[in-house]
Amino acid sequence: MKKVKVAITGAAGYTGGELIRLLLNHPHAEFVNIHSTSNAGKQLYTVHADLLGETEMLFSHEPYTSADVLFLCVGHGDAKKFLDQYSIPSTTKIIDLSQDFRLAATAVHGERTFVYGLPELNKEAIVTAQNIANPGCFATAIQLALLPLAKAGVLSDVHTTGITGSTGAGQSLSNTSHFSWRANNIQAYKSLSHQHIKEITASLNQLQPDSPLSVSGEGPGVHFVPWRGDFTRGIYTSSVIDCSLPLEEVKSLYREYYADAVFTHYSEQMIDLKQVVNTNKCLVHVEKQGNKLVVHSAIDNLLKGASGQAVQNMNLLFGLDEKTGLQLKANYF
Repeated sequence: MKKVKVAITGAAGYTGGELIRLLLNHPHAEFVNIHSTSNAGKQLYTVHADLLGETEMLFSHEPYTSADVLFLCVGHGDAKKFLDQYSIPSTTKIIDLSQDFRLAATAVHGERTFVYGLPELNKEAIVTAQNIANPGCFATAIQLALLPLAKAGVLSDVHTTGITGSTGAGQSLSNTSHFSWRANNIQAYKSLSHQHIKEITASLNQLQPDSPLSVSGEGPGVHFVPWRGDFTRGIYTSSVIDCSLPLEEVKSLYREYYADAVFTHYSEQMIDLKQVVNTNKCLVHVEKQGNKLVVHSAIDNLLKGASGQAVQNMNLLFGLDEKTGLQLKANYF
């Protein structure tokens, strides 16, 4: 079949680098432009050192806007600025990895409408979409842990903790991403105010419209405390919910909801982070004590939480098998 012509802008960061690695080996993708303002003219491997021997391509000086699909791997707020600055043909599909278009209130930009790109929730809409707002990393992990319960209409207050690796903070150096700070250290941050809470709540309410969760702090909602961890990649979350359903019935909800999901799987055994790092998988496990249900989920923040999911969405947009280019091996040992 004809190859999908791919362009990336903002390709020097972690998500851009992951996209390059995935699409270099994608059988139906062909790069037409890999853009980085700060690294224009340099070979890709001068920034992404593991690409030495894989490609001699250079970062371009200008973005290429007439590809079949354009991935925006720019900072939050910069995707809107990019679309305001450049004229992009209506035939070019856009997959944005920032948070600029994830909410209903921000999903329309000019003539473009963005579909929230969580395949386990919006697969039918993604297939026919022109533009995709790729979900956030914590948002992906927490939503995939809770969607079956939302569909059953049993969610009320959700108390969630989650820990992420240093790559979740982006490639730019900061005090809390410095090795000397991260090593042998953890810290909570953005307690109860993380930016992903709004998109998580919107997705859960999409499945549970009759008893919606609140983002105002008044009434039932998602109460999320994220943590910075002493490792490079991956996200592990645990959500505690009041639930009167028997455990076996809860397990059935998960098995049924994810029966056709190609990357999200319910596990009968306790899950761990090494099972998913370097893959596009999400693993989910539940346990129950009394009336308290705990749902654990694990993903790779740069793959299922970002670039892998973006390629999954590209596959859906162009009628390709969802797994194409994403059958990756976990770094288990």
